[in-house]
Amino acid sequence: RIGANRRAPSHAQTLLDHTMMAASAPVSFRLSASTGYSFRRAAGKQARLPAVRAQRALAVSAAAKSYKITLLPGDGIGPEIMKTAREVLEEVGTQYDISFDFTEALVGGAAIDATGVPLPPETLATCQASDAVLLAAIGGYKWDTLPAAQRPEQGLLGLRAGLGVFANLRPANILPQLIDASSLKREVVEGTDIMVVRELIGGIYFGKPKGFGEDEDGNRTGFNTMIYSVPEIERIARVGFETARKRSNKLCSVEKSNVLEVSQLWKEVVTRVHEEEYPDVELSHMYVDNAAMQIIRAPTQFDTIVTGNIFGDILSDAASMLTGSIGMLPSAAVGTDGPGLYEPVHGSAPDIAGQDKANPLAQVLSAAMMLRYQFGEEEAAAKIEKAVSDCLDDGYRTGDIMSEGCTQVGCVKMSEILMAKLKA
Repeated sequence: RIGANRRAPSHAQTLLDHTMMAASAPVSFRLSASTGYSFRRAAGKQARLPAVRAQRALAVSAAAKSYKITLLPGDGIGPEIMKTAREVLEEVGTQYDISFDFTEALVGGAAIDATGVPLPPETLATCQASDAVLLAAIGGYKWDTLPAAQRPEQGLLGLRAGLGVFANLRPANILPQLIDASSLKREVVEGTDIMVVRELIGGIYFGKPKGFGEDEDGNRTGFNTMIYSVPEIERIARVGFETARKRSNKLCSVEKSNVLEVSQLWKEVVTRVHEEEYPDVELSHMYVDNAAMQIIRAPTQFDTIVTGNIFGDILSDAASMLTGSIGMLPSAAVGTDGPGLYEPVHGSAPDIAGQDKANPLAQVLSAAMMLRYQFGEEEAAAKIEKAVSDCLDDGYRTGDIMSEGCTQVGCVKMSEILMAKLKA
């Protein structure tokens, strides 16, 4: 579901405050197995992203709300930044009469070390039974020599598939305090506000057949299958169009239809959905190689991008660096039913793990995103975002976003400052 299109106060600038929002009263955004997406006005309730469990929210009173959250600290810097996010949630919970029932579970390399597999069945079951899942990071050098099917990243892929979260929303929005931290010139990135809508549980990461073999000359080969069905393309296209409608009404579909048959089908289906259901949205098409170049050359030309799994993986990471640091961006993964998956865009950063160098802010903003879009807790989410913005206004920076004239701090100190802002 989607919330209202009203900007928060300047100090509470959220990374998603004008991405998927309606023009006036809150609007419900729901998935239907037969027809896709539908809208209706919500009476006095904050709307949410797709894949919420409304029945759970209805069962609690305004004075004593309780949510079951599965925490997946994962690997690398994950435990450090998750600790901050949990403390932040507990603090806003006391301020807004919200109770959180936290359950930590193993995933990725940590799960491999403890159980031998990257996604233990009990972890998936715990996530499926929760109201939302908050993930930190997965992977690290330690497990890079394992067979591909046993590596930590397979845990993330299995988690996404097991939760049925097919749409990944990744924002790249320039915060005024960090514009000089971008590796590009101010005049290039100023005003950048991109939302990448990435298909998440199809395409080459999940397609079959895949594996290893030999060619006719006896040479060893490796192969994957990039495949999409019409229904898979239709449902992610609708998410893209609905997102564009709540922003600047512009959608760019990215593919490689000059080479790939799967992209030819993608373009055909997206074009048909546009003509039949969203003629009011301005649709453009762009090859993925050109899109990668254009995001660096002139990022402000983009508003909403819809694309497949592997292209979205690459483009969203490239777009995130326009903002100054991948360590500042949250993301959401949602589906037709069940809990959403909320996680920072950045990885596990094993090279700085345990050294008090991690930036916890993207993890914290992911928690805020969960509060707003999964549970409709607008005030609590805005409180967190204001605290993050206040930290930046006061010049505090972790190493990844450090700039001249600011004060560099570690993960622990940034967490302490953030908590002080929340309590102020």
